[in-house]
Amino acid sequence: MKRFIAMLLLNVHLFNLGGYQFVFQYFIHQSEIQIVKEIYENKIDATKLVEIKIPVHLPGIKKWDHYVRDNGQLQLKGVYYNYLRYKMSPDTMSFICIANSVKTRLVSANLVIAKEINDVPLSKKGHDQLKKSGTGNDYSFQVTYYQFVAFSTLLKAIASPIAYHVNDPYIESPGKPPNFTC
Repeated sequence: MKRFIAMLLLNVHLFNLGGYQFVFQYFIHQSEIQIVKEIYENKIDATKLVEIKIPVHLPGIKKWDHYVRDNGQLQLKGVYYNYLRYKMSPDTMSFICIANSVKTRLVSANLVIAKEINDVPLSKKGHDQLKKSGTGNDYSFQVTYYQFVAFSTLLKAIASPIAYHVNDPYIESPGKPPNFTC
């Protein structure tokens, strides 16, 4: 009986150390699976779709006329979105998204519980809020410029066969090899 109680208390202790994280990651993964399944089965309500425009600096990109259908995730100011389509222009990226409210609530609850477990004081609203800056510089995207230059003269390829025909496979030697003695 003592062994059973010791194992039970050890399991409770190990769950308190890291089990919450595993449980939250499991539920977050299940919410992602559910929303992706809804996207593929076209069960998304068109009124819940949101267009998000993110400012970027990509001078080498031409403006796309139409949206490209692709799936992915993005996080913007603490809210998680699953995007369905996107298009690009030299100064903005536009995404057609649906908010993943279940994942947003689970991640914020995970932060609150993690702070309570680690005895970190909470703010008045329950968790730290991001500060808003109205400058529009919330995103940094480093641009690397490449320039490919074509050669001015073309090189002419010379075909030379690699194979060589050998008439006699034996090579004559001038004499005997030296004797090796220790």
